[in-house]
Amino acid sequence: MIQKMTLIGMTLLLIVACDTDTNDPQIEGDFKITVENIAEAKSYSSSGAFNTPVGATDPAPIFPGEAYEVSFSAAPGSKLSFATMFVQSNDLFYAPDGDGIDLYDSMGEQVVGDVTSQIMLWDAGSELNQEPGLGADQAPRQAGANTGAVDTDNTVRLASDDFSNLPAVADVVQVSLSSNGATAFTLRIVNVSSSSTLMTSDGGSTAVPLAPGVYVVHSGSDVLFAAGQADYGYGLAAIAEDGDPTDLSAMIAMDTGITQLYAPGVYVVHESANPLFTADVVDRGEGLEDLAEDGDPSSLAAALSSSAMYSTSGAFNTPVGATGPGALAPGASYEFVISAMEGDYLSLATMLVQSNDLFVAPSGMGIALFTDGAAMTGDVTSYLSIWDAGTEVNETPGIGLNQAPRQAGAGAGMDEMGLVRMVDDMYDYPTLSEIIRVTITQI
Repeated sequence: MIQKMTLIGMTLLLIVACDTDTNDPQIEGDFKITVENIAEAKSYSSSGAFNTPVGATDPAPIFPGEAYEVSFSAAPGSKLSFATMFVQSNDLFYAPDGDGIDLYDSMGEQVVGDVTSQIMLWDAGSELNQEPGLGADQAPRQAGANTGAVDTDNTVRLASDDFSNLPAVADVVQVSLSSNGATAFTLRIVNVSSSSTLMTSDGGSTAVPLAPGVYVVHSGSDVLFAAGQADYGYGLAAIAEDGDPTDLSAMIAMDTGITQLYAPGVYVVHESANPLFTADVVDRGEGLEDLAEDGDPSSLAAALSSSAMYSTSGAFNTPVGATGPGALAPGASYEFVISAMEGDYLSLATMLVQSNDLFVAPSGMGIALFTDGAAMTGDVTSYLSIWDAGTEVNETPGIGLNQAPRQAGAGAGMDEMGLVRMVDDMYDYPTLSEIIRVTITQI
């Protein structure tokens, strides 16, 4: 009898360990999932060159009555700096001081109107000064770019009126800011000089053209130069001597953009499709909205945990090496471990923080963890897309006042009452493979 019972027990174990259809052993494994923020941190939210006068079709200096205009977006706390050449000089330029111009006041309201009082005339310290309006090595008269003797004082400093003929700033340039929306601005630089603005020692007079320049939206100080220090060597001298913004605008552009962040998210191992959402259908109200708008995965994680459909699910919220939950900054990563069997899929979702309600996730079926008996390993970022939860109206990425880093509180923002869908709006978004990497390692 004992022998017979032992045989029955062995038979039952074999049935449990085999696939009921094929009698093959059930394939299973443990996996480590790593979510890495591989985006670059950026110092400036907007920058560029201004080189074409309003109404013109080609780059050129601006003469009396002409203007440059630049439109940009900026979040509260941002400042504006720019530089444009005083053309009748060797290396003088107009710019605000190193702190730049505050774009919002202490109450959080946009600064608009005339800001000329914050503009100064600076000496780049790169070329020896000659009399403004007469120097043979100044742009209107020089034989070629970058001519002229080297200045014995190589520091950037306020221009000195060595020849007693420098006009007041307000007699040459007028600078103003206007609002194009809650976070949108236009900078206007007008040449207000006339033929009698700059008096020269030979008894003549002339207007003062202004040359193409650069602008940058920033939060720090001394972006274009530091008063009392040598030029950084990134291209300011080319603007101040020759009105050429090419090098400086290119250098600043390399550090301009949105610093991408990811918020705590959820994961689930599943067999059937659409555990988190269904494309082109309204959000189910199980917590995806909280995750996509505010980076809060708790409600969605609880909904997954309470469902009998999923044996493995949870939240990931603490960056590797951190002591507590937090957002994922460039260079940081989240990790979590799952167990799965053949036929299982993985879905996950994490908020694209510099947005109103965007999140990164695979499509409804998720990522197959086994294929033909082989475990899925390696980089699976290609399975992911940027999705719009359809719950809040989108604003300019990284700038919007109702996005998590800037909103007054959770759930702020205009209700969209839309569908969950791949993001498709007027804004530009980076290629996912440039800002996030998700890898699967079998352990």
